[in-house]
Amino acid sequence: MTGVYHWLRTRFFPPIPDAIRDDVALLRANRIETLTPMLFLMLAATTPTAIYAGVDTVHPVIRIGFPVTLAIVGVLGFLFLMHNRGRRMSVRRARRMIVESTWLSGATGAMCSCWTVVNWLAAPAATHSYYAMIMAMGSLATAYCLSSVRFATFVNLLIGLGPISALMLTSGIAPEIAAGTSLVVATIFLLRMILQQHDQLIDLLALQHQMRDLAHTDPLTGVANRRAFDLRLDEEIAKGEESSPFAIALLDLNGFKPINDQHGHAIGDGVLCELAERLRRACGDHAVVARQGGDEFAILVPAGSPLLGTAIADHILAALAAPYRIGGQTIGVGAGIGTARWPEHGDSARKLLEIADRALYAAKAAERGLTSSVESIGRVA
Repeated sequence: MTGVYHWLRTRFFPPIPDAIRDDVALLRANRIETLTPMLFLMLAATTPTAIYAGVDTVHPVIRIGFPVTLAIVGVLGFLFLMHNRGRRMSVRRARRMIVESTWLSGATGAMCSCWTVVNWLAAPAATHSYYAMIMAMGSLATAYCLSSVRFATFVNLLIGLGPISALMLTSGIAPEIAAGTSLVVATIFLLRMILQQHDQLIDLLALQHQMRDLAHTDPLTGVANRRAFDLRLDEEIAKGEESSPFAIALLDLNGFKPINDQHGHAIGDGVLCELAERLRRACGDHAVVARQGGDEFAILVPAGSPLLGTAIADHILAALAAPYRIGGQTIGVGAGIGTARWPEHGDSARKLLEIADRALYAAKAAERGLTSSVESIGRVA
C-alpha cells in the first residue's frame, strides 16, 4: 500500500528540484495573476443567471446566498488583482498567492458544487443537463486558470466535477450516462495535459537555471566569473547602508607564468583549481569567490558576514600558504591581495575595485622592496 501511495505521489506530485523552487513559484504566481482576473469577472457575471436558474423549492441560503457570495468574491478578487498588477512579485508573495488561490478556489468550488447538486436533485429530470453544463464550464475554466498549480487543479476538478459526474452516471437515464462518461473522459484528458505541461515546465526552468549558471560560472575552476561578481557587487551597493559595510578583495598569484612555462598548462590549471577550492573553503558561505581571469581572483564579503570581523587579507593568505600538490609535483607559489571596504574606501564599484587594485599592486611592490602609499590594506604571502 505504501508503494502504491509513493508511486501516486511521485507521479502526480513529483518533487521540484531545490535549485528551481523559487523560479517555479514565481512562474505559477505570475500565471495566476494574469489569468484569474477574467475568471473572477466570469464568476460575478454568472450570478444573476444562477439565481434565475435556481429551483424555487431550494432553500434561499443555497439558491440565492451562494451565488451572491460568489459574486462578492469575484468582484473583490478582480479589484484586488487589478490593484496589485505591476507590483514586483517576490518569492514570498508568490508562495502566499499560490496557497491563497488553492484554498479560495477550493472553497468557491465547493459552494458551486453544492448549489449544482441541490438544484439537480430538486429540478425535473428534463433540466438536469443545464446544471451539469453550468458546473462543468465553471470547473474547467478554473482548472485552466490554475493549471500551473497542480494540487489546486486536482482539488477543483474533484470537488467541481466529481459529484455531478456521479449523479449523471448513476441517474439511469441513457443520455445523462453518456454525457457523464464524456465529462469524465474530458477531465482525464485535461489532467493528462496538465501533467505533461508541468513536466515540460520543470524541464524548461531547469534548463534556464543551467544556462544561467553557465553564464555566471568560470568553466575551469567552478567559482563565479567576472560577470557574476560585478552583478553581485552592484546588488550589494544598491542595498547597502552605512551601518552595514561590506568588503572586497582582489588577489593574484606571484610568479604564475613560470609555472606554466616549466610544468605546462595542465599543471597551471591544476594550481588555479586548487587555489579556487582553498578560497571556497576559507570563505565558506560567508563570501563570494570569483575568478576575474588568468590567475586573478576577486572576493566579495557581504554585509553581515562574520569574515568582516577578521583581517580578511591575512585570513585568505593563510589558507593559500601551503604548497600545491598537482600531478605528483609540489608547486610553491605565493599570492598578493588587496582589499577595500564600502563605504570607507568608495561608494561605487569602480572606486572600490580601483582602491583594492592599488592595494594589491602596492603589496606586490613592497615585496620587491619598493614603496607605495594606498588607502586600504595590501598583503603578500
